[in-house]
Amino acid sequence: MSLKIEKIGIANRGEVAVRIIRACQELGMRTVLLHSDVDRETTAFRLADERVCIGPAPTNQSYLNIETNIQGALSAGVDAIHPGFGFLSENADFADACSKARIGFIGPSPEVIRLFGDKISAKKMVERAGGPVIPGYQGNDQSESRLLSEMEKIGFPVIVKVAGGGGGRGLKVVRHLREAKDAIASSQREGLSSFGSDRIFLEKYLDKAKHIEVQIFGDCSGKVYHLFDRECSVQRRHQKIIEEAMSPSLSEELREKIALTSIQIAKEAKYIGAGTIEFLLQDGEIYFMEMNTRLQVEHPVTELVMGVDLVKAQIFAAMGQSLVWPKLPIPHGHAIECRIYAEDPYQAGIPSTGRLGSYYFPFGPGRRLEIGFDSGDEITSFYDPMIAKVIVWDETRGRAIQKMIRTLKDTIIFGVKTNIPYLIQILSHPQFIDGTMKTDFIDCYFPHGIKQKEKSSFLQNMEAELYRRIPVGVSSSGCSIAASSDNGNEAKPISPWTHQWEERR
Repeated sequence: MSLKIEKIGIANRGEVAVRIIRACQELGMRTVLLHSDVDRETTAFRLADERVCIGPAPTNQSYLNIETNIQGALSAGVDAIHPGFGFLSENADFADACSKARIGFIGPSPEVIRLFGDKISAKKMVERAGGPVIPGYQGNDQSESRLLSEMEKIGFPVIVKVAGGGGGRGLKVVRHLREAKDAIASSQREGLSSFGSDRIFLEKYLDKAKHIEVQIFGDCSGKVYHLFDRECSVQRRHQKIIEEAMSPSLSEELREKIALTSIQIAKEAKYIGAGTIEFLLQDGEIYFMEMNTRLQVEHPVTELVMGVDLVKAQIFAAMGQSLVWPKLPIPHGHAIECRIYAEDPYQAGIPSTGRLGSYYFPFGPGRRLEIGFDSGDEITSFYDPMIAKVIVWDETRGRAIQKMIRTLKDTIIFGVKTNIPYLIQILSHPQFIDGTMKTDFIDCYFPHGIKQKEKSSFLQNMEAELYRRIPVGVSSSGCSIAASSDNGNEAKPISPWTHQWEERR
């Protein structure tokens, strides 16, 4: 069914909201940003054609509130809503509410979202489609005694997962029976508070696995494209940090097998729109993990190697239009994405919120920056502290790694601390360079972040003198340098020089 779209509401924030607005501008569509009251100092707020405040900072009163998002969209007269990723992007009730309000939802149907949103029903569907699943327990008996018994049958280590969860929320690894009761209770509590259900399931924990995922896209004619694979094995507490396309870990035979399996799963679900099917790879075998029914944070690496625009494709699919892609898109080169967080890499990633100072990004061939803030904007403690994504493309994986390291070293961000030094060390690690890193990579080599290099007294004195000569609020280039206020005490400025120079020596 075709849908005429001239104005799109964006139920999201940060860099993904900017990404969607840019795509709409290129398509000649108007945009309405549905934002919380603390997100007025953002790039998306300034770029959108219209803005509707949907509530205060707490997500349950704004970005996770279905009613306020719908009322905000109706008040602005949007034709459709793009949910981005996170927040309500995989909420079937939100997609239903859009439909009832006669607003298009840019994503799959509520039925499909519901199918894959419940990880248990998704696993059962994949089993019916002949897909490989991890051994485990997905039964209705959720009593503690039954769960403990099933854990012993599966064999430790076991991972506890929330049935309605995602994004790494509620995952608990249990290595011994004595840890099991606490893990079960913790997952159930997180599931209830985050997803409204305390139902959990169990899986054998594959502790030497790689995280591989396949980007698929179902168009309105029923055709399902696979846009090859990404590798996301570099994770911290089950959250991805660095992603790349394509995976350096797959043989051509395995690559074809995982792609065909993904197409089969998507066809079985009659999937329309962008989706990602995630697998674990261990000992040469692949296992279905879950399907994300939305745009993925790491979608730019696929866009660069495949030469497609996934956000525009989502909009065309929602309008009932066919895609202009070739029957079998061919990948070209290699792309890597790094997530830039406002955090202290020398303090195990403690958030470093505050006002963003001026920043410099070394644009050039094969270098892409997706950022949701401008100089002077506030990085608040209310949301994920991701500031931006840096994406590079080059002809080979080795060159892409070199380009990413160079790009990060030349990127300067004032006002808040960032994880750039942490990312550079990861990219320089022998296991990352040869592509053998697994999901336990961070736990093995960077469990507590990185250690700060000892500075010579000469450098310390020079930094102090430079910093002393620069008035608070003004950088050497005349731009503002903001003060950090993450600890609630009197604001003290963060020296951009002391933070940047140590990694550039």
